[in-house]
Amino acid sequence: MSKRVTFIHASDLHLGAPFRGLRALSSKWANRLLSAIPESYDRMVDAAIARDVDFVVVSGDIFDSARPSYGDYLHFFEGLERLGEAGIPVYLITGNHDPYTSWQHDFFSLPPNATMLPGDRPGFALVERDGQPLCLIGGRGYYNQTWPMDECIAEGVTREAAEQALAVQHPHAAEAPFAVGLLHTGLNLDPVKAPVDPAVLMHAGMDYWALGHIHMKYAYPSFDDPRLVFSGCIQGRDIKETGERGVFCVTLREGAKNELEFIPTASVVWQRMHVDVSDCANLPDITDKIMRELFRENGKAHCEEMVVRIALEGATPMHAMLDRADVIAGLRKHVNDAYSAFFCDALTNLTVPPRDKEALRREGLFPAVFLQVADAQRRNPDEAIAFLQDEFIKKNIQLPSAYTRNIDAFAEAAENLVLDLLAQGDEQ
Repeated sequence: MSKRVTFIHASDLHLGAPFRGLRALSSKWANRLLSAIPESYDRMVDAAIARDVDFVVVSGDIFDSARPSYGDYLHFFEGLERLGEAGIPVYLITGNHDPYTSWQHDFFSLPPNATMLPGDRPGFALVERDGQPLCLIGGRGYYNQTWPMDECIAEGVTREAAEQALAVQHPHAAEAPFAVGLLHTGLNLDPVKAPVDPAVLMHAGMDYWALGHIHMKYAYPSFDDPRLVFSGCIQGRDIKETGERGVFCVTLREGAKNELEFIPTASVVWQRMHVDVSDCANLPDITDKIMRELFRENGKAHCEEMVVRIALEGATPMHAMLDRADVIAGLRKHVNDAYSAFFCDALTNLTVPPRDKEALRREGLFPAVFLQVADAQRRNPDEAIAFLQDEFIKKNIQLPSAYTRNIDAFAEAAENLVLDLLAQGDEQ
């Protein structure tokens, strides 16, 4: 029978992190979000115990700050102790938010089942099962809050180095069938935070690299063959971190590809929604459709509660009505009152009035000329981007990358805005 090992790969817990960017948060939801990150950590611990894994790895940014509160430390250490009572060892590295130097003045000593790998050099450990070597652990955390650009954080973290370092204390360490590496790195996704060429890790002799720092799920070369893996953060903290969040339960088998099971841990999920209301005849229809979409998204995200920002889209005769602040505020309130598990942080109107652009072109009047110019500009997106760049430079503002990626959508919105203004002029 081939040997196997199972472990939880978690990262970016960010215990103690504030929630950011909420536009209109109620006091109830403000209090709810404060408990979401600790709850997510508890779910990670519960998952490890329920699956009776061989060990747990946490790939950095355990705390959001280099000076976490006593309460955050206490909660984290209570989770480690629960794992220890279940006989589950934990291997940790530090990240840029909680560098190794900040752990020199902590409130507690780590419990016996927890091992912190160093930040000033590679560190190694051995996981045993029934007295036999099972898995080599190697890794290195952040020593300070920044990483020198001329140094590779993966330097010296190899299976061969692990075997040599552990040989004296564990003469049979080299017989371990598996090896797992831990790093807090930008890999090739973030060129600023300790970047590493994936090829370097692929040739280090490790069966699996448990990576931290990138707050999304990612696997290299692919999720069909996951060798270098980011588990993402355990709980989204703002509207930039939408969708389900959690940890991976990893299974390594001799002679087989690595297996990943995603375990959702976020109790509150952030989501952006676009709801097409072109088929809605009235405001109650819009409310009903929003609620249907909320339940659909909630089911996909595997969470208890959601904070959402909703954009209403589509061509509708109700466009002018939806432009009224009191109408939008009323819709938002109705959504928030209807179901306590959802909180609509913002509701915006991106609808357009029904219009026949082909008919406008056939009329041959000014709107037809304008649409011809707009069509010509759309055929030259680079020219439009250059224009935007120049306007931003004049105002000494950096052009957001999202603007260049969504230039077609912005062009459509600008075209509709001009047609709206022309239609208002005709009415006057």
